[in-house]
Amino acid sequence: MPKIKAARGTELRCKGWRQEAILRMLENNLENAEKPEELIVYGGSGKAARNWECYHTIVETLKSLEDDETLVVQSGKPVAVFKTWRTAPRVLIANANLVPHWSNRDVFHELEELGLIMYGQMTAGSWCYIGTQGIIQGTYETFAACAKKHFNSDLTGKIVLTGGLGGMGGAQPLAIKMNNGICIAVECDRSRIERRIKA
Repeated sequence: MPKIKAARGTELRCKGWRQEAILRMLENNLENAEKPEELIVYGGSGKAARNWECYHTIVETLKSLEDDETLVVQSGKPVAVFKTWRTAPRVLIANANLVPHWSNRDVFHELEELGLIMYGQMTAGSWCYIGTQGIIQGTYETFAACAKKHFNSDLTGKIVLTGGLGGMGGAQPLAIKMNNGICIAVECDRSRIERRIKA
């Protein structure tokens, strides 16, 4: 698959700017993705679309979506376009929803293997992931709360051992440093380590 890069500038590819903005959000997810060739944005399994066929259908649907229509996406698959009204949402997304009786890991993975569901994480499947900068504040606040509760509001002199330098875990070293701590991050993927060193 070619590298996805979010459009910039004033060229409109869709029938309205709301649709164009949503398309650019989807593209931006994959521009910043951990494994864009697999549609995995972050977290090892958080996807922007169920598969490439669904991705391309979403893109084409957004390009043809009228200003009074709403696209419905279920777990990364476009399932319907409804005539709505100009101020209605252009896209409604529901990801990884299972009724409680079947809401467990085994059933989810079985449905995922059958291509019937996908895990969208918090922002990958809703097309609003913006990279590490999108989670740095929450990660900083988490360590600040820990410091406040246990270390007199400061991590100075504290060594924090953590794992993972991917799309989410990669925010931890900076968040710890911002709280005056020292981070030791364990990561088995050399490319993730190199990516964080460059950043």
